[in-house]
Amino acid sequence: MTPAATQISDYTKTVFTAETRQGHSVSHDIYYRGSGSPVVLIQELPGIGQETLALADRLVDAGHEVVMPHLFGPLGKISIGGNLARVMCMRKEFRLMASNASSPVSDWLRLLCREVRDSRSVDGVGVIGMCLTGNFAITLIGDDSVLAAVASQPAMPFFKQGALHMSQTEIAISRQALEAKGPMRVLRFEDDPLSTLEKSDCIHRTFNDDEHERVKEIVIPGKGHSVLTLDFVNEAGHPTREALNDVLAYFAENLSTPANQSEV
Repeated sequence: MTPAATQISDYTKTVFTAETRQGHSVSHDIYYRGSGSPVVLIQELPGIGQETLALADRLVDAGHEVVMPHLFGPLGKISIGGNLARVMCMRKEFRLMASNASSPVSDWLRLLCREVRDSRSVDGVGVIGMCLTGNFAITLIGDDSVLAAVASQPAMPFFKQGALHMSQTEIAISRQALEAKGPMRVLRFEDDPLSTLEKSDCIHRTFNDDEHERVKEIVIPGKGHSVLTLDFVNEAGHPTREALNDVLAYFAENLSTPANQSEV
C-alpha cells in the first residue's frame, strides 16, 4: 500500500513578492521541505493535490529540497474546472492563448529561481513545470539560475499546439543555454490530447532542428496526461516510473548540493 503523501501543513511557508515585466507586483505563498539541491516544483492546472504532494515526497527522498509556489486553487486537492476559471481571471499573470510570448508569471518564477539559488548558495536550481506550467520550464532554462529543467506534458498555448508559449527572443536564449547546459527533459504520453504530437514536433523543430539535441523527449505509451502525478504508476519498470528515474538521474548529474539551508 502506498503511504500517504506528506501534507502541506508539514511544509515551511513563506511569501515571495516580485514584479512581472508589466511592472505588476505579484505575491504567492511558497512551501518548501527537505534538504539538498533545490528543485522548484511548479503546480499544474489541477492544483497542488495529493499526487503533486507525492511527487514532492519522491524528490525529497531523492535528496532534494522542494520549493513549491502556490499559484492558484485549493491546497491538498484537485480542482480542474475551478482552477481554469481562476487562471482565466489572473490576466496580469497568465496569457493562456499567447503563442508569441510566455505568460508574465514566468518573470516572477525566474526571480524566484534566482532567490532560491542565492539564498541556498548553490550554482543553480532544478525546475519542473507541468501541463499549464510545462512551457515555463522551457523558458526558465534560459536563465543562469536554472541548471536543469523538466517540461512535463507542456500544453500551452492550448488551442495552438503547433506553437510554443515563448517569444523568439526567449527561444533563442533557451537554445543557447541548452547548448551549454545539455539537453533538458520533455515528458508526455503518446496519445495525450492536450500535449500532442503536433506540440512534440514543434519542440523538436524549434530546438533539435540541426541534429544538436537540446531537448530529450521521453514519450510514455498510451493515452494519459500527467506523467509525474495523476497518471503516475509507482511500480518498477512502469514507463512513468522509468521517466521519473530519468528525471532524478538528470537532476543528480546537473545540480549541486547547497552549502547551507536558509529560507526564501
